[in-house]
Amino acid sequence: MNLGKMVKSVVTGGAGFIGSHLVDLLLYSGHEVCVIDNLATGSLENLDGTLDRITFVKSDLSMEDHKWEQQILGSDYIFHLASLADIVPSINDPHSYWKANVISTLNILKVLEDSPPRKLVYAASSSCYGIASEYPTPETARIQPEYPYALTKRIGEELVEHWGKIYNIPYISTRFFNVYGTRSRTSGTYGAVMGIFLAQKLAGKPLTIVGDGNQTRDFTYVSDICQGLLLAAESEINAGIYNLGSGKRTSINQLAALIGGEVVYIPKRPGEPDITHADITKANTDLGYQPKISLEKGMEYVLREIDYWRDAPVWTPDTIKAATTEWFAKLS
Repeated sequence: MNLGKMVKSVVTGGAGFIGSHLVDLLLYSGHEVCVIDNLATGSLENLDGTLDRITFVKSDLSMEDHKWEQQILGSDYIFHLASLADIVPSINDPHSYWKANVISTLNILKVLEDSPPRKLVYAASSSCYGIASEYPTPETARIQPEYPYALTKRIGEELVEHWGKIYNIPYISTRFFNVYGTRSRTSGTYGAVMGIFLAQKLAGKPLTIVGDGNQTRDFTYVSDICQGLLLAAESEINAGIYNLGSGKRTSINQLAALIGGEVVYIPKRPGEPDITHADITKANTDLGYQPKISLEKGMEYVLREIDYWRDAPVWTPDTIKAATTEWFAKLS
């Protein structure tokens, strides 16, 4: 490393939930940071306190644009987190997911063909495993996406892997498991369980538990994910795929008990696994990745800032049923 030159890192989707936490970590680590975000799902509020210390470019990566291309070309590390998430809207509008998750990734790779960075770190998804048959699930498990969001994230991962091989672009792909924490999205989309529960608790409504609530998830606190991303960038490994999770399982019933309040059970949804559980042995061995935040501690942090979810939509069994009609129709 050239100690006389500050490391420049670009974070696509840096105004989003995970991206904004990564920006905080990179600044703390002494990096020069550029955020590229179209603010479709991210918010400048997530960057409060850092906007005067970063370069912010509002731009759509699915469109060729000199502004973002120049930032990409001049960087040491590229953390590609920009994407559309959630199952329901990907079923209703798969074309937008193709544009945001596949075309945007391809456009970045095209720019890097003749000028690779020190490392491209791609934020993939554990949803690529679908309903896995191995637990804890290793990186070698069968790939079987169940819905368009999972498919588009997997195709993006394959593009990164292929361009890395053909054009000698150093890369690491990181598959996230059930990330939670402060600043997680509060949009109108029916999505991750954590935000749904927190908004329901604030409104004094029952927590809606899918199925019998005995299904388990590998809840991973956002700061652990960000540490994993930085370790991936700084490692000497120039091609690889790594799970980033907590390596532990928690049932939805246990999560509801931690949050507290009345619960109500709603029908199980098709295409959802009963278990998500990351095998993080490879990341631990190769990258030195070691999650530090227990679910109990992470929930303390989240509940301390629960007012963040005050303006989030409050879902009820009836509104959930209406929002997931297409989900049941397409995947049953």
